[in-house]
Amino acid sequence: MAHYKNPAIRQLKDQQVRYAPRDARLAQIDKAEKLLEEIDHAREYRYQDLCYRITDYRPELYPDLVLSGEEAAHDLRLFIEDLSDSADIRAENSQEQVLTVEDVSRKFKVSTKTVDRWRNRGLVSRRFMFGNRKRIGFLQSSVDRFVARHAGDVERGTQFSQMSDEERNEIIERARRLARAGACPAEISRRIARRTGRAVETIRYTLKNYDAQHPQSAIFPDAPQQLTDDVKKEIHRGFRKGVSVERLARRYCRTKASIYRIVGEVRAKLLLDQPIEFMYHESFEAPNADSVILGPEPVRNEKQSSLKAPPGLPPYLAQLYAIPLLTREQEAYYFRKMNYLKFKAARLRNQLDVTRAKSRVMDEIEKCLDESLDVKNVLIRSNLRLVVSIAKKHVKPTGNFFEMVSDGNISLIRAIEKFDFSRGFKFSTYASWAIMKNYARSIPAETTQLDRYRTGSDEYFMASADQRSDQFEQEMTNHNQHEVIVKILNRLDERERNIIMYRFGLNPDTEPQTLEQLGGRFGVTKERIRQLETRAINKLRKIAMDEKLDIPGI
Repeated sequence: MAHYKNPAIRQLKDQQVRYAPRDARLAQIDKAEKLLEEIDHAREYRYQDLCYRITDYRPELYPDLVLSGEEAAHDLRLFIEDLSDSADIRAENSQEQVLTVEDVSRKFKVSTKTVDRWRNRGLVSRRFMFGNRKRIGFLQSSVDRFVARHAGDVERGTQFSQMSDEERNEIIERARRLARAGACPAEISRRIARRTGRAVETIRYTLKNYDAQHPQSAIFPDAPQQLTDDVKKEIHRGFRKGVSVERLARRYCRTKASIYRIVGEVRAKLLLDQPIEFMYHESFEAPNADSVILGPEPVRNEKQSSLKAPPGLPPYLAQLYAIPLLTREQEAYYFRKMNYLKFKAARLRNQLDVTRAKSRVMDEIEKCLDESLDVKNVLIRSNLRLVVSIAKKHVKPTGNFFEMVSDGNISLIRAIEKFDFSRGFKFSTYASWAIMKNYARSIPAETTQLDRYRTGSDEYFMASADQRSDQFEQEMTNHNQHEVIVKILNRLDERERNIIMYRFGLNPDTEPQTLEQLGGRFGVTKERIRQLETRAINKLRKIAMDEKLDIPGI
């Protein structure tokens, strides 16, 4: 069983174990199990209501705490088990029959692992004293209720049969033949499962146990080890680029379920590593915050229509006049909306578990962040004219005006992220000071840099000849050499060619990889990768010498 999902339920358990009398705890266990039967995973439940159903009182703590049905069911099962553990209940003194894990396993002809899975699905367990030993047990009524609610799961579990030695040997021999033909473990498990009618996980578990018990005659002596973080990120990049899951599963010798799990894990890690900064406001906690803060923006009046740009302006400055300025009410609306969306994303991110990240939660987080970025861009575009007006006052005759505008835009972006809209000031006041303060630092620093490298012999530098060759010619030469290398790489076998391509970054948009990274990719040691690389380079060198090719490094 896992840990409590909500610390409030764990705190309630600790309080009852420490302070409640034994008879009160026994009554609370029965009430909690009755409550558990009524929990709907699709609903939400107030913590105070749950506490009242178990203990007959409403605590003052956590008045606004709401638990999902899934969280409540999970934590109530743990609450029942932990409270019964503290009560030291003897199995023979129970008012009804108590079944052990082994008793349930024999009764329904399933494995003890299946019984553990049933506990996670809702089979309520308690801890009883069997002699001098405390063990997990089930009341007969709890088992009957679970069987009535999950008849399909119980029926499927009883249909599994024990694998005979003859069937196990046939599976092992078939897997060995497929492995010699070049199939990967995941594909072998799928093929044998289809042929034998067994589950893929059963086949995989059987082959894994055989290799562990017979390392000298293992079917997969070079089976892929645990994927490194770099390989997981590469799988995620491929998935985001539109590579199908089936293709990724074949490329990395994994199951489709494993690919989906890796993609979700990497996606969750990226969201957790992404900084989310916002200016908090108490209105974010209001029950109707979504409808109020994310509602329609204040209506624009006719005076806010875009102005006509004066003739002769550069295109960048002319297009700024097409963007209307914001009123005080619109500024407050957009800043509150941007920060609230970030607040929502941060609050949802606190629920993320990397090992079991839900796509629905991650989609909502990314949606909030994307919408906050759209609002931020509105604020940026609406204040670009402010940067231009300040830059015109600080530019020097020898300075570059558009470089100063670019530098001021960066200060504007930082000011938008740090502006506290709740104080009631106009953003233009705050941003003007931020931009001018940045110019006060950058302009003297730039002047010092120019003075340091100023010389009286500039004419000698202007007159010196440039001995470098044409850049276009260099790029054409590199392109031709790359085509020659790729052409002769096709004369290597597939594994050697892939190692060279990944090792030296010859694939488009990829970086060279280390021996250790390639070892994780191909499921072998980095020493084996080094040997294969050396052999492949020697082959390429011989081909280049035979065909009299001039390739640097070969």
